[in-house]
Amino acid sequence: MTTRYVRPGAGTLVFNRAVAGLTRLGVSVWGSRVLAVRGRSTGAVRTTPVNLLTVDGQRYLVAPRGVTQWVRNVRAAGEADLLLGRRSEHVRVEELADDVKPPLLRAYLKRWKFEIGVFFDGVDASASDETLLGIAPGYPVFRIL
Repeated sequence: MTTRYVRPGAGTLVFNRAVAGLTRLGVSVWGSRVLAVRGRSTGAVRTTPVNLLTVDGQRYLVAPRGVTQWVRNVRAAGEADLLLGRRSEHVRVEELADDVKPPLLRAYLKRWKFEIGVFFDGVDASASDETLLGIAPGYPVFRIL
């Protein structure tokens, strides 16, 4: 099985820097946070902007570009900090099984299609559960505990 990873393009890098900058100033862009997690090899804290998804009162992190470095670090650590301005929230996370991802991927696509749609290869929020289940292995999803 091939692990899905989409390298960020120049546009993504510029957008991420802008969102991270605003989030660090305390301005959440549609639920954005800065994820801070210890590197699995170096132990150094690594940061990246993420979209915090809330469905039925439960919060999730979705990795639209697949198995990125932040995903690998969160898998190894099982915990991270979510930053918004000066506020920091320490969270534990658990990765979800593919069979429970379709409604979460749909909700994520509904909320952020304009920003992350390019990473879903034409799949959108109107896709069938079967289609979303088919792509689920390529999109890690973590429940915040």
